[in-house]
Amino acid sequence: MSVKSSPKLHNAMWPGLVGKGDGPGQEPPISLERMLELTAAANVNGQKFDGIDYFLFFPHTDPNASDSELTRIADLIASHGFAVGSLVAPVWPGTVGDSAMGNSESREKFLTAVRMACRIAGIFEKHGIRKYGVIRVDSAEFGIEKWRQDKKANTQTIIDTFKEAAKIAKDHGQRLAAEGEICWAGMHSWRDMLDVLEGVGMPDAFGFQADMAHTYLYLMGYNAPEYALLHDGYTESEFYAAYEKMTDKLRPWTIDFHVAQNDGNVHGAGDHDKTGKHCPADDPNGKLDIVRCAGYWLKDAASRGIKHICWDGCMFPNAMLETPDTWNQILDKMIRVRNAHGW
Repeated sequence: MSVKSSPKLHNAMWPGLVGKGDGPGQEPPISLERMLELTAAANVNGQKFDGIDYFLFFPHTDPNASDSELTRIADLIASHGFAVGSLVAPVWPGTVGDSAMGNSESREKFLTAVRMACRIAGIFEKHGIRKYGVIRVDSAEFGIEKWRQDKKANTQTIIDTFKEAAKIAKDHGQRLAAEGEICWAGMHSWRDMLDVLEGVGMPDAFGFQADMAHTYLYLMGYNAPEYALLHDGYTESEFYAAYEKMTDKLRPWTIDFHVAQNDGNVHGAGDHDKTGKHCPADDPNGKLDIVRCAGYWLKDAASRGIKHICWDGCMFPNAMLETPDTWNQILDKMIRVRNAHGW
């Protein structure tokens, strides 16, 4: 088998942050420097990670950092031989942004977070460390209870906010990708996510970020049973028929892709609402054949502008993140995905 060189293989930095904190029962964040060291140490038969995807908020990043401080961060990342791919805009309440279905003040905060992310993307591109990738957003509305009070109007507000955000991104030469997760209002099922994507209707500037752990729960209709494509006790043939149906709907919009595993459970930590549980690459309870399932999303990926894929393992315990074998197993699975479906 010939060795594939694309897509590039990235590791996410936000597992060192998401669900971490100083609250009761929480583990402390892991610094950017340490996450880079752990990623750089991974090695599978001489193959290493090509780059990282990066979260634009404290403690890894001050979203208002000066040009010189951002250049210093770019130099640090480059010192490990890494490129920067996709960036996560700080769109949530408590960071820079606020709910995309909120009032005018909240929505303006959301757009401010997108502007900040576009600025940082431009600095990294000028530096030379970033040549591909998207800016990741979501509706920043935790849970779906408020959304359900007026589904039609609330969905339209999210669409309107996303349209404004997409215009900002396009003006900066960027693309936004909305990550579908069951915890985000208006993005909590494959059908509702598709309604939003079609409502925005700007495929050149606004697309979908597919995460294998989160989209597994789309199949099960966890927060939208009316759109469930599978039910407990499903057979393998039923699973792949449902998986193909879901991916056929969302793949044309998919411009960013997270390789991940899920055990069928939901999980939350800290102030992160319950969502699809990320599992280790070799988890014996994993529901996904990672390599086979990735192929459904990566079909014709190059034609959609995808140049890298990223591992996402949010809310792993710190001890697991600090274990070198964790990253070697992840990198091995990423290489297998690229060998099977890359170009």
